[in-house]
Amino acid sequence: MVSFRTQTIWFELLLLVCFSQGNDPQPEQIHLSSTGNPSEVIVTWVTLSSTKFSIVEYNKVGFPLTMRAFGSITKFVDGGTEHRVLFMHRVKLTGLIADQVYEYHCGGLDGWSAIFSFKTFKPGVNWSPRLAVFGDLGSVNAKSLSYLQEETQSGHFDAILHVGDFAYNMDSSDARVGDDFMNQIQPVAAYVPYMTCPGNHEQAYNFSNYRNRFTMPGNTEGIFYSWNIGPAHIISISTEVYFFLRYGNEQIAHQYHWLEKDLREASAPENRTLRPWIITMGHRPMYCSNDDGDDCTQYESVVRGGISIPPKRLFGLEDLFYKYGVDLSFWAHEHSFERLFPLFNRTVCNGSKEEPYTNPCAPVHVTTGSAGCHEDHDGFEKDYPPWTAFRSDDYGYTRMTIHNSTHLYLEQVSVDLGGNVIDKLWIIKDLHGPDAWVTKSYK
Repeated sequence: MVSFRTQTIWFELLLLVCFSQGNDPQPEQIHLSSTGNPSEVIVTWVTLSSTKFSIVEYNKVGFPLTMRAFGSITKFVDGGTEHRVLFMHRVKLTGLIADQVYEYHCGGLDGWSAIFSFKTFKPGVNWSPRLAVFGDLGSVNAKSLSYLQEETQSGHFDAILHVGDFAYNMDSSDARVGDDFMNQIQPVAAYVPYMTCPGNHEQAYNFSNYRNRFTMPGNTEGIFYSWNIGPAHIISISTEVYFFLRYGNEQIAHQYHWLEKDLREASAPENRTLRPWIITMGHRPMYCSNDDGDDCTQYESVVRGGISIPPKRLFGLEDLFYKYGVDLSFWAHEHSFERLFPLFNRTVCNGSKEEPYTNPCAPVHVTTGSAGCHEDHDGFEKDYPPWTAFRSDDYGYTRMTIHNSTHLYLEQVSVDLGGNVIDKLWIIKDLHGPDAWVTKSYK
């Protein structure tokens, strides 16, 4: 007869083999995303084995989790040599009460997650969303992560904007680094919508880890999309279409024409009155003063001016942003922070000498790519270009509060300095849209 101790050892070994082969049905990598509708939230998570159901149980805080929503399960096969299989679960919660705290857990009969909570957006446009904005956060040397975790769980943010480059890289070690990162970010992303755009470090296997792990609005697998929060319309794009040849000019044109349509609709008088702020995020910046030879250091930046199709350059973003009066553009990629003066066509266009960001006559650009990764900092050129207002290579992230239709506040947190604010900016606009660009230079 086999002893109880021997049976126990064999059972433990069996569990170890199962888990090492990725056969765990327990939910992990849980994160939220927004559709822009305050009555909706999407919950996404991963299991390492197939499960029968994809369920979120939830209710208003303080009540039993008696409400249920069912969703979909997608099998994702990583492109690495092991061809690891992950199961992506997506559930949309609908009919939620605006400005209400909910508790939830996710999973099914095969296993449930811990209980998390979230607060739905306030209704309408007359409120002041608070967001954290950053790019280039890895699973190693993730300097800003604990600060973001603490602030998020203390209720300081309504949403997160991650401007490309995750984990470094999500496909590494047959996508285990991606698993690692998504579990590290869970204490942030399971509590507030975690809105993303792709960066260059997501390019492996045609961006498959990025496209499968996140659930962004629309039908573009998160490559480009837009959504609304309070008085702002936020647009996420892929700058990577300009740099990875597999996309080809058709993909560049596809995004560009979608972007122009979205900007045109957002700029329609009835929409711009409702949500005057148009904010974009894309990974690689148009302008920078770094010394690494990246696209933004070139006089003819591809992102800014477009690709060369003789005799023209086509699909450049700067003219398009200017045409539709984009107020603020966030970028990353450079492992540093850089705030620019209002700028168009390499020309500073301040509101005034004393108050450059009060009624500026061009968009404002901010690069915030110093959240922390194993590639360390990117250095700067010794001399400031005329459009650079402030720059720092401290690790950190950006806080943004969209106070109302006229006032938007930004500040840069330095993790190196223990969370001190090293830069502050108010953008004040009495008028939004291309009519705001009233200046002698551009009449």
